[in-house]
Amino acid sequence: MDNQTQPLPQPNPIPLQSIQPHQLLISDLKHHSNPSKIPIRPPKARRLSSPVSSPPQPGPSQPTLIPTESATSAITTSTAITTTTKQTGAKGRRGKEKNQSQAAREYPQIIKPLTAPGELENALRHLRNADPLLAHLIDTHPPPTFETHHSPFLSLSRSILYQQLAYKAGTSIYTRFVALCGGEEAVLPDVVMSLTDQQLKQIGVSGRKASYLYDLSSKYQSGILSDETVVRMDDRSLFTMLSMVKGIGSWSVHMFMIFSLHRPDVLPISDLGVRKGIHQLFGLEELPRPSQMEQLCEKWRPYRSVGAWYMWRFVESKGAPSPRMTAALDGEIHQQQQLEQHQLQLLEPINGIGNLGPCIWGQ
Repeated sequence: MDNQTQPLPQPNPIPLQSIQPHQLLISDLKHHSNPSKIPIRPPKARRLSSPVSSPPQPGPSQPTLIPTESATSAITTSTAITTTTKQTGAKGRRGKEKNQSQAAREYPQIIKPLTAPGELENALRHLRNADPLLAHLIDTHPPPTFETHHSPFLSLSRSILYQQLAYKAGTSIYTRFVALCGGEEAVLPDVVMSLTDQQLKQIGVSGRKASYLYDLSSKYQSGILSDETVVRMDDRSLFTMLSMVKGIGSWSVHMFMIFSLHRPDVLPISDLGVRKGIHQLFGLEELPRPSQMEQLCEKWRPYRSVGAWYMWRFVESKGAPSPRMTAALDGEIHQQQQLEQHQLQLLEPINGIGNLGPCIWGQ
């Protein structure tokens, strides 16, 4: 019995249940395996993530803890929330900046006129490259001229007086109107409002045209329009505001924008001369409709005013007996004006549309 080897005493294993979660070390897990393969209860392990939102960093003498699945989930969730908040804030700032930028673009801008230094040269260069058919006209005709510098109010009054009249008759009435006011510099809203119907009738101005002149002057007096605001308006706003004046229709607005304000990108879709020019230039079977004109002349942007000017010259060069295209087309223009005026009388207060060509604007 004494010679028999006695078995060595085995150390008693420490129950895993007695180990606190914060004392769970990597080395302890190695020494205290789980032979029965019973999983460690997760509720106690999840306590690691409850006091803090991120895992503690080990110090020099601090044991390394194993992050549990729930702790990692908490960290990921916290990071996701922070990232989402930052992205939302950044998106909000970007949206605000975008809205501010859009508002700045929508604010009416002063458009560079064709009479600005170098602008006409840019227009001719662009049109030559954009349309070979138009390039031939540019090479065979002199460059456009836009020399009229009348005040906006005078130019609009002039367009009203020339409506439904041949060039010679319109010039006669306009000359008497200017003399009645006391000169072109004196054609002002207050002066026109002081003229009586009888005075205007004596110089050949009809009662309807007199009402148009009064309406234009009234809108100037009330501040709805002014020479300063007209010059600063963008094309769309200008077209809308001027179309509110009795007797001023789309054609009158287009002529005013081209020959008085020298706007670069105006396509007068209701002008007979421009329609004929496009009809001949592109070899169409009939006069183009407004939608066709927009489509065919899209390549001319942003200098459609210059393209329209060459359409007038193109029609004129096709055998017009007069140096002014309008005189050659007087009969057709007058018939179209009568039809348009009849339609406008039925649709008052929609404004009248003149169609005398560019000559009434001093060109």
